[in-house]
Amino acid sequence: MRAVIVGPGVMGETLAGAFRQVYPQEGLVFLGPPSERRRLLAERFGAVEATAPADIGEAVDWLFLTLKPQKALHVLPTLRPLLKPESVVLSVMAGVTLAHVRAALGHPRLVRTMPNTPGRIGAGITVWTADSLSEEEHITVKSFLAALGEEIYVEEESYIDMATALSGTGPAYVFLFMEALMDAGVHMGLPRHIAERLVEATLRGAVAYYKHTGKNPAALRHEVTSPGGTTAEAIYRLEKAGFRPALSRAVWAAYQRSLSLRPPLPAQEG
Repeated sequence: MRAVIVGPGVMGETLAGAFRQVYPQEGLVFLGPPSERRRLLAERFGAVEATAPADIGEAVDWLFLTLKPQKALHVLPTLRPLLKPESVVLSVMAGVTLAHVRAALGHPRLVRTMPNTPGRIGAGITVWTADSLSEEEHITVKSFLAALGEEIYVEEESYIDMATALSGTGPAYVFLFMEALMDAGVHMGLPRHIAERLVEATLRGAVAYYKHTGKNPAALRHEVTSPGGTTAEAIYRLEKAGFRPALSRAVWAAYQRSLSLRPPLPAQEG
C-alpha cells in the first residue's frame, strides 16, 4: 500500500499520524514544496518527500488532499497520474465539494471529511461522506477515521460545511472561552497558574458530568442556577451582553466562509 499526503500542514500531520497508527509499515509520501516542516514530518513518520507528482513515479492506493482550498483548481489536475481505478481520494479541503474533486481529478472514488485538531491525539470528531465506495472500502475508511477519534457518516454532503463551522472550527471557540475565563480569574486577583488549573478542570468536569447524566445542557444549567445567586447573576450578565447570539453569529459566519471558499467547477472535457 502507498499513500500520498498533498499539503503537509497541520491536517496533513494529523492524517499522517492516523495513517501510521493504522498502517505502521506502509509507504507514505509527503507531496508539496520543499520546506523544513516537510523534512521534519517525513523524518518523524518515516515518509518519502516529493515536490511534484512525477517524483512519485507510480499510482497510489490513498490520496489525501490537505492543501488549502484556494489551491484546489491549480493543483488537483496535476495529481491525475497518481490515480488508478481502485485509488481512494480523501479530502479535508474546506468548502470543496465532491463534485469539484471529481471534475478536477476525473476520479469517482472519493471521501470528503471535516476532522478537527483534537484528532491529533485521537480525541477529535470527524464528519464525513463518500461517493462510489464499495462496502468494504466504506468500512476501511470508517476504521481509518476512527484513529482520529469519533466519526459520523452523513448522507447529506451539505452537512460537511455545517460541521466545518461547528466542530471543525469549534476547538478555537473553546480555547477562546478558556482564555477569557482564565483572564477573568487573573483580573480578580488569582495567580495565573491557579486560574488556568481551575478553568481546565471545570471544563473537563462539566463535559464529563454532561455525558454522565444524559441531560441536555439547559437542564444542567438550571440545576446550578439558584434564584438570586452568583450563577444567576453571571448568566444574566452574559445574556445581557449577547453571549448566545454572538456565538450563533460567529458559527454562521464560519459556515458562510466555508461556502465562499468553494471554487468554480472546472470546465467539463469534451
